[in-house]
Amino acid sequence: MTIAINQPIQQKPLSFDEFLARYGDDNRYELIDGEVFNLEPTGSHEEVAAFITAKICVQIDGTGLPWFVLQRGLLRPSNIGMTAFRPDVAVVDRDELTKELLWSDQSILTLGSSIKFVAEVVSSNWQNDYARKVEDYAVLGIPEYWIADYAGLGGTRHIGKPKQPTLSICTLVDGEYEIQQFQGNQTIVSPTFSDLELTAEQVLRAGR
Repeated sequence: MTIAINQPIQQKPLSFDEFLARYGDDNRYELIDGEVFNLEPTGSHEEVAAFITAKICVQIDGTGLPWFVLQRGLLRPSNIGMTAFRPDVAVVDRDELTKELLWSDQSILTLGSSIKFVAEVVSSNWQNDYARKVEDYAVLGIPEYWIADYAGLGGTRHIGKPKQPTLSICTLVDGEYEIQQFQGNQTIVSPTFSDLELTAEQVLRAGR
């Protein structure tokens, strides 16, 4: 099965500074609770991420908002210990970057207020995308989070039976995510980018 391999590669927990020194320049790695994960995205994974990026960029251009798309920059939540996420797609508010103390030297964000939208393309370690990141991105206050499960890898409690490719759109309401799922030819609904006219299949098959 052609999926992104996403397993911890090191037994000894690393601090953020240790992780940054060893893996900071390589966008294949992220840190979760001291464990280093090698994302190793496959071609299909990259196609889906690129398709989302392209469509979101068009929406941003149309709004005139001071936003831009960051691919695989590090998101280091200041209140979540030895963790540095590397989202596949993140929409950043340029006006908020003056508050980001690390940004001028490295593409590292620490504040949820800097991020307006994030998307993760699901890999073999789907638990991080469906559980851990749902919790932490909500705590950070990120308004919208997409989980693009193009291979239907998530557990049945997340995407149901029979398992099939699913796009989950998580919208922040009163500090928690409300999740709406889309499959097949269902038209997706994005609160942040309301003019998007896409089906779940278009997103999950990268427009093919």
